[in-house]
Amino acid sequence: MEEKKDVTLEETKDDLHGENLTDRAKVLSPWMTVLKRFFRSKLSVIGLVTIVVLFLFAFLGPLCSPWAAAGGTKLDSNPELIKEILSATPVTYSVGDMEYEALAVSVRIPQVVKLGDISWSHWMGTDDMGYDVLTRLMYGGRVSLTIGFVVVIIETVIGVIMGGLAGYFGKWVDNVIMRIVDILSCIPSLPIMLILSVVFTQSGLGSSISKLYYMMIVLCLIGWTGTARLVRGQILSLREQEFMLAAKASGLSTFSKIFKHLMPNVIPQLIVSMTLGLGSIILMEATLGFLGIGAPLNTATWGNLINVANISTYRQYYPNLWVGAGVCITLAILAFNFVGDGLRDAFDPKMKR
Repeated sequence: MEEKKDVTLEETKDDLHGENLTDRAKVLSPWMTVLKRFFRSKLSVIGLVTIVVLFLFAFLGPLCSPWAAAGGTKLDSNPELIKEILSATPVTYSVGDMEYEALAVSVRIPQVVKLGDISWSHWMGTDDMGYDVLTRLMYGGRVSLTIGFVVVIIETVIGVIMGGLAGYFGKWVDNVIMRIVDILSCIPSLPIMLILSVVFTQSGLGSSISKLYYMMIVLCLIGWTGTARLVRGQILSLREQEFMLAAKASGLSTFSKIFKHLMPNVIPQLIVSMTLGLGSIILMEATLGFLGIGAPLNTATWGNLINVANISTYRQYYPNLWVGAGVCITLAILAFNFVGDGLRDAFDPKMKR
């Protein structure tokens, strides 16, 4: 006699379909969920594509430029640039009854096309020194973008550490750090840059690119205060919640509680702060270059390239010298803001998009 077996409705459905419900459902990891939310925003995708294009233009573009080997200079039409610049021809001449032999030395000065118009060889023309404007724009992007990222990363690291300590420990630690933040927040950055520019120039650093790097270090030291305030405020609201009480009960170290449990909850706000900071630093570099107190004028940066707009003749008759740098600065700032907004919405679980 055949034995009967009780079968539930769920088991019958599983037998019919031959698989479990979890096998048919696709489970996304947290990072995949963030990426999915991010790519839903068209502005975020446009910003990301713009940033990638700017980086390719700045870091790979000079490899495709025929003027990169000469630093962007148009020297004659000879691809070897300068060759046989010095020549000597023997000559004989007489003075009275005496004959003399000598060498007639001639120097060929390469023809430099200054303030050249837009052509097939120079898509954005040449400047007053004979440099190819498009190649200089590429090199300028390298300096400006690198400075922006380095400064923002250093500011964020300092701000996260100081703000995390102030928000978690509170009491006298919070008072000391916040008073330092208040003092640094009162320092105007632009006048400080003007003073430092004069000091560095008089000390012999005015003709070197290291002058700009030293000034950016000073910006890092006085620019972390906004990040510190942001991190402190978030940690003050998070440290008393249930998951932090569980972390304390489990006996985790202070480092783990701050940087493994509190900091991940501050990531959306930090991303927005960093992207806005990137735009601010690029604008600061452009401002310093426009005022002539940033990098040396012979160094290609977006700020130095837009500096020629100070001269009315160039501003009116040679817009190709400075419009490109202005467009790149605008695109970079807009792109970083779009990406920052998209990442903020993607990291925030409360956003329903």
